[in-house]
Amino acid sequence: MQLIMLGTGNAMCTRCYNTCFLLRTGSGSLLVDGGGGNGIFRQLHRAHIPFEELRHIFVTHCHTDHILGIVWLIRKISPLIHKGWFKPPLTIYCHDEVAHALRTMCRMMMPAKIHSALDHTIVLHELTHGERVQIEPQFSLTAFDIQSTKLKQFGFTAELPDGQRLACLGDEPYNDADAPWVRHCDWLLCEAFCLWRDRQRFNPYEKHHSTALDAGRVAQELGVSHLVLYHTEDTQLAQRRLTYTAEAAQHFAGTIHVPDDLETINLDR
Repeated sequence: MQLIMLGTGNAMCTRCYNTCFLLRTGSGSLLVDGGGGNGIFRQLHRAHIPFEELRHIFVTHCHTDHILGIVWLIRKISPLIHKGWFKPPLTIYCHDEVAHALRTMCRMMMPAKIHSALDHTIVLHELTHGERVQIEPQFSLTAFDIQSTKLKQFGFTAELPDGQRLACLGDEPYNDADAPWVRHCDWLLCEAFCLWRDRQRFNPYEKHHSTALDAGRVAQELGVSHLVLYHTEDTQLAQRRLTYTAEAAQHFAGTIHVPDDLETINLDR
């Protein structure tokens, strides 16, 4: 089982791609978000992941750095389905506001023969809070509302084939309402907009984000085993792994991962 980080940067990054990733198991894969544009094709290519492999996509929310790459995937895949070169269906799991945004953008920006695939060969599965969906025979996830104060956003808890649980908090700070979904999970994916020491420079709290120190504290309180930090600023990529790990480790005693773009993290026990 693998977690392939296609991008690790926040919305305004130019030195790395926007945060999105692929969960790949022996029975299938799940793309989570698409980043901010057609760079998703470059990232998939560089990670040696054929986009034709995609069958399941989860979209957390409507911000441009998460949803626009999905629009490009629809633009690419819909004609291929029509020509018989891509085996449908492609299922996009999202809440109702994301589904509405995707339908609207595709209708406004694409020819009818392309956007007409939506809700047919490209299925928009509108999730509700607490809904569980089966991705593959041994891979399921449960979606939950992260209680965002900015824009409706869903995270999820994935039950992996070997019994491990992986939780994705989206790109906002942990909310106590999320505890039933993420407490004692094996893997916690958490945003870390910047270092605590740089908070006055990047103003994470004004943007409703958190620091590496905050993420470490949350992971320790929740009793998780592995912490993955992403959605960071991009001014110190060469030192990011060392500095973010050191700061989170001030509170968290488990394993800390600060991946680079295109890095693969093995999830096997």
